[in-house]
Amino acid sequence: ASFNIIPSSTGAAKAVGKVLPDLNGKLTGMAFRVPTVDVSVVDLTVRLAKSATYDEVKAAIKEESEGNL
Repeated sequence: ASFNIIPSSTGAAKAVGKVLPDLNGKLTGMAFRVPTVDVSVVDLTVRLAKSATYDEVKAAIKEESEGNL
């Protein structure tokens, strides 16, 4: 089992809801335990109110991360 990816729980979705109150209750999260020294992954799946390109979504997330967090 030392080389398997193991599903786990995470408090990340709850933490995002505390930092960004508009997202509270709108996120779920899952975690994987991966046997490496250092690793990070985000799998973000969203339903948008209007159409947006991938670049528009990236720009919006970047803008929010630089200002409102």
